[in-house]
Amino acid sequence: MKCTINRRAQFSASHRYWLPELDEAENQRLFGACSRFPGHGHNYVLYVSLEGDLDRYGMVENLSVVKQVIKREVTSQLQYSHLNDAWSEEFKQTLPTTENIARVIWNKLKPHLPLVNIQLFEHPELWADYQGNNMEATLTVKTHFSAAHRLAIPSLSFEENQEIYGKCARPNGHGHNYHLEVTVAGEIDNRTGMLVDLGALQNAIDEYVVEPFDHTFLNKDIPYFAEVVPTAENIAVRIADLLRSPIKELGAELDKIKLIESPNNSCEIDCRSSKEDAETTKSKKPAMVSQ
Repeated sequence: MKCTINRRAQFSASHRYWLPELDEAENQRLFGACSRFPGHGHNYVLYVSLEGDLDRYGMVENLSVVKQVIKREVTSQLQYSHLNDAWSEEFKQTLPTTENIARVIWNKLKPHLPLVNIQLFEHPELWADYQGNNMEATLTVKTHFSAAHRLAIPSLSFEENQEIYGKCARPNGHGHNYHLEVTVAGEIDNRTGMLVDLGALQNAIDEYVVEPFDHTFLNKDIPYFAEVVPTAENIAVRIADLLRSPIKELGAELDKIKLIESPNNSCEIDCRSSKEDAETTKSKKPAMVSQ
């Protein structure tokens, strides 16, 4: 029986996004504040995922050995370092972006461990995943918006809606601080190290989702939800529909939407599935809402 285990590690390091063949104005246009000399730093959090069969000791890998391998091959070399210099050969051609660091860490650890995923957090609202697929990786941006909604089908009575949605059907609605995770997939650029322009991605999320949705009553302020019940699932599907084309225009592919309605409730949309699947999700009979 296959089992996946995860090991967490940390390191603090600085980096700079700068291409010497470009002038200062062009570097600033490409990388913004990340191009400033001498660089900037992060407290990186690394998750190393391993997969395998259980041995006779009940382990996929001895975690003490895993810890030592990660320390030897990665964290001892990167702790309190300037990444451009610490791994100068790796980052001489392709810059140390989050997604490219994850790729290089995979290459460092793969000869020693049965890897299935490297996840690297630059900070709690930005992380990358890499699974050994050449230059392909995913990048996730986390953001938030606050909105109110009421769960009710307009054609049903209050009593019928209450039977389906419970307290969430109350006429005056209720609100949430929604946390949104947008994951995009693409090829890491051989020179910049980026799979997508991060600033442009964040602007697209703000323009198409955060600004229109923030501090609204979704049923009344967003025309789409006048007829579609704004469950977390339907909101996530709508966000996916809104972002798919803008992200494609940036040269990436929308991979996943995760919407966290509360600490107890969240949903995920696999955006690489067909449009027909998304339409099926939207047309499903609404389920009872957990209280």
